[in-house]
Amino acid sequence: MALDRRSLVLGGAALGALAFAPSIALAAAATERRLVFVIQRGAADGLATLAPVGDPGFSALRGAWAGDYADGAKLDGTFTLHPALAGLGRLYGDKQALFAHAVASPYRDRSHFDGQNVLETGGTLPYDLKSGWLNRLLTLLPAAEARALAFASTVPAALRGPVQVASYAPSALPQSNEDLLRRVTALYQDDALLHPLWTEAMQTRAMAGDLAADNGRGAAATGKLLASLMAGADGARIATVETTGWDTHAGQQGRLRAQLTGLDALVGALKDGLGPAWRDTLVIVATEFGRTAAINGTGGTDHGTASLAMLLGGAVQGGRIVSDWPTLAPAALYEGRDLKPTTSLDALLAGAVAGHFGIDPARTQSTLFPGSAGRPVEGLVA
Repeated sequence: MALDRRSLVLGGAALGALAFAPSIALAAAATERRLVFVIQRGAADGLATLAPVGDPGFSALRGAWAGDYADGAKLDGTFTLHPALAGLGRLYGDKQALFAHAVASPYRDRSHFDGQNVLETGGTLPYDLKSGWLNRLLTLLPAAEARALAFASTVPAALRGPVQVASYAPSALPQSNEDLLRRVTALYQDDALLHPLWTEAMQTRAMAGDLAADNGRGAAATGKLLASLMAGADGARIATVETTGWDTHAGQQGRLRAQLTGLDALVGALKDGLGPAWRDTLVIVATEFGRTAAINGTGGTDHGTASLAMLLGGAVQGGRIVSDWPTLAPAALYEGRDLKPTTSLDALLAGAVAGHFGIDPARTQSTLFPGSAGRPVEGLVA
């Protein structure tokens, strides 16, 4: 599917416009390598996503939720994957998924906006850098390869900078109460005319970032559409996808399951849509910070520090967990409450991107994450 100026229509529902400058649309790809950055806005709970059930401290902190992992994929003697991520579990078995635990950016406070800015700009302090690390990555790639797409209504900070990028903005329903949306869904359930139109509208809503909407079907539509925008010789080579809903202060179990179901569907549809191109694809899933190790009084978790990052795709040297696990013993918790960060997210991303695009790791890290300490983590991508 060629990337040029057009309006896309899916199933009769107008989903937005995609605008590319001619110089981007007509460029020929120098490589088949593709990179997708999935941003988990709201601080995703890594301890619940990939649970350290084999850590003795887990039962003390999360014992009330231990039953959630009975049907999850047991990856090793310590970690079990949340059962909502069945597709990612299969990718792990096929050595196309790598999970990095106890990772964090340099940011150590707990503000969503500041943490997301550090995650996306690659700085060491909030708002210290004006461009995003993905935009700076474009300067390291051949001109024919430096074609990027923001799957969002506005270009996220990760892709902002001097290199021009494209954007795709699915139209969204107005902000509405979740109970109202459920009632309207039930009202139209048996209406032959309105039910399919409402279903498409709800899927479009999910494509605006809400993974939990419509039981993951909207997220799957996102993955399918994104694959079409990245396919072919003139498709985008780098893309960002913003997902919301990860701030689980209350009622986390059901909410997180819905979020992870959507994420699993998105990745699965992207893989299926890319077809043979999946073998040259790297998907990075990361969040601004983690959540508290203990459950709070409302069945949720509060803002924390270290979390989980995922590297997915046919190019990944997967089937393993990368972690200097700090344990969940009380004395090992960061500030007595959070999973302690032991691996630099910046170093992890620099190493993965360098390996993926065949760029010098040191140059990659100094360009993408200036001021970051430590060496890039290598051997992550073939």
